[in-house]
Amino acid sequence: MSSSSSIPVIDFMEFPLQSHKLLQASQDWGCFRLINHTISPNLMAEMKASVRALLDLPADIKQRNKDVIAGSGYVAPSKNNPLYEGLGLYDIASLESVHHFCSQLEASSSQRETIVKYSVAVHELAMELGGMLCRSMGFDDHPGFTDSGFLTILQDDERVGGLEVLDERSGEFVSVDPLANSLLVNFGDVAKVWSNGRFCNVRHRVQCKEAAVRISIALFVLGPKGAAIEAPSELVDAEHPRLFVPFTFEDYRKLRLSTGLRAGEALADLLCKASS
Repeated sequence: MSSSSSIPVIDFMEFPLQSHKLLQASQDWGCFRLINHTISPNLMAEMKASVRALLDLPADIKQRNKDVIAGSGYVAPSKNNPLYEGLGLYDIASLESVHHFCSQLEASSSQRETIVKYSVAVHELAMELGGMLCRSMGFDDHPGFTDSGFLTILQDDERVGGLEVLDERSGEFVSVDPLANSLLVNFGDVAKVWSNGRFCNVRHRVQCKEAAVRISIALFVLGPKGAAIEAPSELVDAEHPRLFVPFTFEDYRKLRLSTGLRAGEALADLLCKASS
């Protein structure tokens, strides 16, 4: 069952006036709509058109899209998920990786230009959002962090809906209706660990509600490479003891893959044990 409640909307241009609203959305919902952000509507539309064109390529070309970690790269429709198809790029902060992705798929010069511009823009936005979150919590800067990851910035389809998120207060899934030129930001397991349990790692799903192609473009901000993920000391005190043991993102990714626990349940294996 899904509810008609709406998720919070954060106006990027009104920060820091919306600091409290941003923090409340992170804690209560684990997601929010971002409007008036820094990625232009034209660039968003061009990126959507480029992605659609790449997905229309012959299968043998799309299969060249292989990436550096398991679960990334091209995903073809399968028996278990016949309506899903995706392309993957691991490190958009690396122009070399972005150009390699374009070369794998024989992207045209205009497509390559669009993908590079979008990658730069969405990466810069992710870093700005990280800074906004830290300042909302009283930090001056990022204290140690960069879907199992920290957060996702999603450009969803402006015409075709179907996305739903779980409202933990009611226990019901809430429809996330399309909103042109906006982005959807949602938090993952790493955000819950880094915030020492304060941020909600929102559960979400996509329902097929109409016979139409639905294009979405997601940036997954994972975690620091190699460094331990843990709550900063400023978020740990007598009233808020440390909830999770430190771990690396790669170890957590392997834990999720080996256990098949994909909806945040794997965090239970990383809870701090009470001392006697």
